[in-house]
Amino acid sequence: MQPLITSLLFPQRDAIKFAIKGVLAMALALYMAMFFSLERPNWALIGAIFLQMRPESGLVLEKGLYQIIGTVVGGAVGILILELFPSEPILAMSCLALWLGINAGLSALVRRVNLIYAFAMAGMTASLVVLLVMVQPQQASSASIFDIAQARVSEIIVGVVCAALVSTLIWPVKVSTVLRANARKSINQTLDYLATELDPQGSHASRHQAIDGILESLTELNDDSTAVSYEGPHGPGRNRASNLLSNKILSLLALIQIFGRLQRNHPELISTSMGAMLDDMYQSFRAIASATSFADSYQLTQALRRRQSQYANTAENESALGLRLFKIAQDLSAELVVILKSYDALTSERQPKLNAPRIKPHHDPLVGLSTGLRSMVMFVVGATLWLGTGSSTVLMIMIMPVVFSIMMARLPMMILTVVLRRILIGVVIALALAVFYALPLLAQSSGDYELLILILAGPYFASLLLLANRATLPYGLGISIPFTIFVMPSPGMVQAFQIDATVSNALAIFVGVSVLYWLFKMITGPSLTLMMQRLMKNTYRDLLALSYHPKADMWFNARMGDRLLRIATYEKGMTKSRNLIDLALTALNLGHVSLHLRNMIQARYGEQLNSELDSLQKALACAFLNCYYGKSPQVFHRTAQQFLERLPKHELSDEEVELIRGSIERIALSLNRSATMIAVERSQTPA
Repeated sequence: MQPLITSLLFPQRDAIKFAIKGVLAMALALYMAMFFSLERPNWALIGAIFLQMRPESGLVLEKGLYQIIGTVVGGAVGILILELFPSEPILAMSCLALWLGINAGLSALVRRVNLIYAFAMAGMTASLVVLLVMVQPQQASSASIFDIAQARVSEIIVGVVCAALVSTLIWPVKVSTVLRANARKSINQTLDYLATELDPQGSHASRHQAIDGILESLTELNDDSTAVSYEGPHGPGRNRASNLLSNKILSLLALIQIFGRLQRNHPELISTSMGAMLDDMYQSFRAIASATSFADSYQLTQALRRRQSQYANTAENESALGLRLFKIAQDLSAELVVILKSYDALTSERQPKLNAPRIKPHHDPLVGLSTGLRSMVMFVVGATLWLGTGSSTVLMIMIMPVVFSIMMARLPMMILTVVLRRILIGVVIALALAVFYALPLLAQSSGDYELLILILAGPYFASLLLLANRATLPYGLGISIPFTIFVMPSPGMVQAFQIDATVSNALAIFVGVSVLYWLFKMITGPSLTLMMQRLMKNTYRDLLALSYHPKADMWFNARMGDRLLRIATYEKGMTKSRNLIDLALTALNLGHVSLHLRNMIQARYGEQLNSELDSLQKALACAFLNCYYGKSPQVFHRTAQQFLERLPKHELSDEEVELIRGSIERIALSLNRSATMIAVERSQTPA
């Protein structure tokens, strides 16, 4: 309870502004709903509440747009279900359960929170339309069904429009500001990681802690990047800059581990010139991270690139691997320059010329099936109770918990337990506020809009203060939405003090959320081991298909971003070692190395050796999968040796031959290391 008390007693200035804006948005939504004589203004309030979870104007506009789309689609589906099964409640409920399951399953296949809201609203609106008609079946007709659907859609749209107007016009907070802060954080974390990889005293734990932080920051950056497109003419350019920055950071992660692993595992392969360059890179990354402006960072990076060229030009008697590493070091600095330019485009009005694909969410049908099944079961539990009792109170079990099941499907069980517990605490507080404060005052008031706002402003202000903080957000959600349902403000409101109906609604929501918790415990989805295996096999397939895509390096980065975060998260629940995320990072690097090798060969021979290159790529993908199972990557060694024997060396310079040989040697070293470590771990793990 400490976070709740602290947030209420010691709110930050930004939180107070956010709460004031939220109260104004809800007051405007309530006024407009009453002005247009909408039947249930409380749903306009709920539509506005959902938009308060992220107050940045671009996010509010994007979320509002998705809410409207989801609401319209859900209303249409609700009408269709009632037209098909007007007097058959069991069939109608079955169709509604299937619709909710489809939306929940699709929501589990996306990562953008605002898109998840669209699926949640599509399910909730269809439920409202169908259930409100079936509560009074004697009054059902085509006209009444359409009127109810139109009213629900109108109420949600009013709440969305009012919240968007207040967010845009009063103390506007731009998502571009948050995006710049996240970008700066991601770049600094990456520079720290680059230095940590080159630090001879760096620990295995510190490296992986840095990797986890980078992947989480990139996810936040990627989630917010689309919303910036709604913020003026420079928004789309900043969206592209954000995508490019995220993509290129993944390229840096692919390149830097080469040098770190070489230092730790094969120091005998590092020449004097190479050692001097690595020490220079270590010091430079620290200096770039400490720079206070783009100009300083850019100048330091360009100076490092020039020194790297000098190290390469003055090196003597370098091995094939050494020559390749000098080239990789220069590629790394070039990628860092692009990252800094992308950040500059985020902080200025410059428009980046190069675009990159967004980080793609990992789509796993098994996760979608388990999420859809959970939401369907939650709805069926409520529907069974309603069909058996006929109580309208049970409708609360069939709406809000189902929406929560969609919104929270991606949360880990440990976090989900805390969130649901805090929502339940919020429901209890909302009940107390309604019974001991709001309803008694409303019962004695004249029903004027001004008095209604004065009475409701206090509870909403407190709940919005909680919504402004991530740690206390579940409390705010548990207070604001149930409180709205308990009070149900309406035009000319002079309510009788019906404590029994209010308590019944509270018990229904409380029971529904409790049932949802146990459904999350019982329908857990695929095991971590199975999910890890599917992630690795998807990586194997991407390695096979890598060379067939335009801008293959960016395509591969976009595919690997979310996958790396999932692998890191799942591995923490499976074992204390970090060998699997090491292997996934190796795959990221091997994809880039194989692309560079293919480009080098094709630049000299055209398509003459495409068949041999395809065989080599297939062997690389198979060797990666063998490493995951702890098996020897001999398939790559054999294929690589055959490739080198067939290579027409007379058309290549000695340096090019050595670069090709060096690339293959480095791939072999990485695969052997990963296979050995995973084989040792599997041998020590009980069957």
